[in-house]
Amino acid sequence: MAISRRTFLKVGVASACVLIAARALDRNVFAQDDKPGSLDLKKLANKDAELIAALAPAVLKGALPDEAVARQVAINEVVEAFDRTVAGLSPAVQAEVQQLLSLLTFAPTRRLVAGVSKPWPEASEEEVSAFLADWQQSRFALLQQGYQALARVMIACWYGNPLSWQKIGYGGPPYAKELGLQ
Repeated sequence: MAISRRTFLKVGVASACVLIAARALDRNVFAQDDKPGSLDLKKLANKDAELIAALAPAVLKGALPDEAVARQVAINEVVEAFDRTVAGLSPAVQAEVQQLLSLLTFAPTRRLVAGVSKPWPEASEEEVSAFLADWQQSRFALLQQGYQALARVMIACWYGNPLSWQKIGYGGPPYAKELGLQ
């Protein structure tokens, strides 16, 4: 089914209004005063870190350690790496990431666009997986792009981490031993 130009513009304007409303109602997207104590974060606020931590097991299904403590350490490493990645982006791209995270962490828009009624730390892996699948297969390119942005960065954050290398049989880069990565 082809979308008319008028419908496309209406959806675009409505989406922009939702993003603006979410941002206006939730101004502390990257607030520096609500950092979780155990993570070393520079850009992500606590609620953003909780979102990434909730998404990581679904995005990295089968790749994370099975043992609970090792799994939590791995998830924390993904969250910190995601934060470092965002911190290294240009200000314009950081703003886009902020908008996406605001959209997903603000309760009304989380329910509306992600279909997840519970706060992210309380959402089941099945709910998170369903949300990700919906966005990945959405007919709206903007949602597909949101999925790709989150999933690709998390995958890169995990597989760039020495903790992941043994499970996939990768010995690390040739210089890994000299740098103390193994």
